Amino acid sequence: MAQRVILEDDLDGTTPAETLRFSIDGADYEIDLSNDNAKRLREAMDPWVRNARRDGRKRAVRTRAEQGTPTDIRAWARANGWPVNDRGRVPQEIREAYERAN
Repeated sequence: MAQRVILEDDLDGTTPAETLRFSIDGADYEIDLSNDNAKRLREAMDPWVRNARRDGRKRAVRTRAEQGTPTDIRAWARANGWPVNDRGRVPQEIREAYERAN
């Protein structure tokens, strides 16, 4: 059975168009935003982004074993209130939440 996950804009509850990711002071963040709010964030950040430089570091890529097995992720998801099926692919949203928590 397929599941549809409908995310809401983290600011105003409207249906988002995208998830934006950014880092400040070494901490990584992501936020779900509607088109309008994503535009507002980009416009607000533009003066700093235009004058910044990319750090050039490559992000560490975690192996599948380091990311957790589907069994591990399902157990974590259930313990943390996420609805997850016993079989099939673990939804990306749950996998990302697991990785952020670990």
